Amino acid sequence: MSRRPKIEEALKKVNSRYELVHAAVKRTVQLLEEGDDFFIRGERELIKKTFQAIEDIAEGKVKVVKK
Repeated sequence: MSRRPKIEEALKKVNSRYELVHAAVKRTVQLLEEGDDFFIRGERELIKKTFQAIEDIAEGKVKVVKK
């Protein structure tokens, strides 16, 4: 069984679902620029970069800044 992203935790870091989607897209683009593959190798599985983007926001590894 695969893990699910911490969406509820990520929503606590932003003001709305729209802002979370926008931030996740920007983070995913950053991750894609690091490598062409759509997956990151985890400890026991492959993780989609979109999933990792939401995890990064939820864990506070990236800061969501409004312009």
